[in-house]
Amino acid sequence: METENYNKNILDARKSSIVITKGCDGKKGGICCDSNSVSGSVSQRACVYCGARVVLNPITDAYHIVHGPIGCSSYTWDIRGSLTSGEDIYRNSFSTDLQETDIIFGGIKKLEAAVDELMEKEENVKLIFIYATCIVGVIGDDVDALCNMKSSQYNIPVIPVKSPGFSGNKSTGYRMACDAIMKVLLPYRGKKKRKAINILGDFNLAGEMWIIKNYFKEMGIDVISGFTGDTSYEQMIEAPRASLNIVQCAGSSTYLANRMEEEFDIPFLKVSFFGIEDTTASLIRVAEALKDEEARKKAVLFCSKKEAELTEFLSLYHKNLAGKKAAIYVGGGFKAISLIRQFKAMGIETVVVGTQTGKKEDYEIMEGLVEPDTIILDDANPAELETFMREKGADILVGGVKERPLAYKLGIAFCDHNHERKFPLAGFEGIYNFTMEINKSINNPVWEFVS
Repeated sequence: METENYNKNILDARKSSIVITKGCDGKKGGICCDSNSVSGSVSQRACVYCGARVVLNPITDAYHIVHGPIGCSSYTWDIRGSLTSGEDIYRNSFSTDLQETDIIFGGIKKLEAAVDELMEKEENVKLIFIYATCIVGVIGDDVDALCNMKSSQYNIPVIPVKSPGFSGNKSTGYRMACDAIMKVLLPYRGKKKRKAINILGDFNLAGEMWIIKNYFKEMGIDVISGFTGDTSYEQMIEAPRASLNIVQCAGSSTYLANRMEEEFDIPFLKVSFFGIEDTTASLIRVAEALKDEEARKKAVLFCSKKEAELTEFLSLYHKNLAGKKAAIYVGGGFKAISLIRQFKAMGIETVVVGTQTGKKEDYEIMEGLVEPDTIILDDANPAELETFMREKGADILVGGVKERPLAYKLGIAFCDHNHERKFPLAGFEGIYNFTMEINKSINNPVWEFVS
């Protein structure tokens, strides 16, 4: 059954992206996904530049120069809740602040001056990323040539990030960021391998990378580098030595994992550390992929202990949450899948679920987890979310900062599961935080006064 029966006002071009059916192939009537947004649909996706910046930003000792108007720099300044155990340079934002005259006569001299000024004023600069924004794509500044020149002049990596917003969507930005990372790593191809892993697609939001690293330490598995949460330049260049990559955020980092497999012969495994089921399965699968039986035994014992503790904890909240209905709208498919499972463990039914960058295989998994009448959306807009949350009677929306005002406007509880949050939701510790947040939000007495 297609959702056009629910709402006659959906744009025709959007109807194939909002369906309730088997499969995920737009041509056969299933959901159409992994494509550019429909013009005029008010997509919640960010631009190419933003996609690139959010992936690279958490590298703790990297300098980010945004070659474009000042608005581009301010738009993405310090937007992730990524924590650091070392440098905090990444929390600064540098811009060439292009003006009208620069757009007419070219901005490359201004960019060169910005790099020179940075090298003069800052000490021990190890890595610079230079982002080419929309206007640079229009006027044709040769950012690549300037980066090559400055890399030679200062003997450090000065990496161009080709990210004009009109060149694609947020997923394109992810790929541009991954290409930039590969430019940093490729000179270190051929390093001696270690029995250790890299964690891809975790940005250490509220310290989540530290939680996951502690689990692997408990299992006796070394982590070389993370991409890109709490990671320094020195840690990054050791990454080619890993014998396995694990991918947490598939949307932003599967491309990087594929490239690292091609260039460094490092196989990868997709994982998720949200919820009991996915966290347990991921830890055990990593040990199995490394063929480390001792680590596997430790993982099983560790997860069994944590699961027993959490089962008792979750039982305290079950009566408050059972029978409630949830709507999910997040960035990637892996997170949506884990959230559906988490809600099911709480006794909450997922009635609406969607993502900005989900892939065919993600939606196929979602279909197998939700009830037959659940609304499944790709690249939704606020009007669609509002329509379907009202239609399905959702009690809470899990999303990002853009969705928060919509939920409150509708008198629906909200849980922030995006990169601005200040407390961890990953791992077993995250289950405590997530459960308490959902309970406090849904059962807040304020909703009694909202009609």
